[in-house]
Amino acid sequence: MQLIGSYTSPFVRKIRILLEEKGLPFSFLEDIPWNADTRASDFNPLGKVPILIDEDGSTWYDSPVIAEYLEAKHSKKRFIPLNPIAAVQVRQLEALADGVTEAGIAIFLEKKRDLNQQNPGWITRQQGKLSNGLDTLEKTIGERVFLHVDGYSVADIAAGASLGWLDFRLPGLSWREGRPRLAELAERLFAMPAFQSTMPPATG
Repeated sequence: MQLIGSYTSPFVRKIRILLEEKGLPFSFLEDIPWNADTRASDFNPLGKVPILIDEDGSTWYDSPVIAEYLEAKHSKKRFIPLNPIAAVQVRQLEALADGVTEAGIAIFLEKKRDLNQQNPGWITRQQGKLSNGLDTLEKTIGERVFLHVDGYSVADIAAGASLGWLDFRLPGLSWREGRPRLAELAERLFAMPAFQSTMPPATG
């Protein structure tokens, strides 16, 4: 099994963590879609990572799809509940965490542009989406240990990858302020071996 992606991508990290948690051996091929020598579009027509190539040569892309594929094929240790409604609840929380990540990436990329080319209205809109998403995750976890009542799931993995990326790329965001439960969840997740082993590089 081979995973193609960037070490700094939160979506790639989500799949790396899931593979680690499931105990599935894989090789990692670093490919940065922004670079001129990227080969991502050879496997994903959208030119995005992560991309998973299984032993049988089948190719899977987009992190929620890869996560679902891994759950379907390697179900000994589950991260999506068997109950259909609970599974949809977990997938919705995963989508919410991914949406927070997408808003953060949009802000990060916009702020990399020259100041006179930045769109303040666009940044404000993305900041609103990011803040609303984080507030909803804070409200959702409440007194629970993890985001869903059934326990540790792909929703937590997606949230942890997202929050770790915010610390990495938007350190001035101070997302923990006013969100103590979410901050506690992040610390629990960041202490797990699969999160420790997939930390993004100090630079990148």
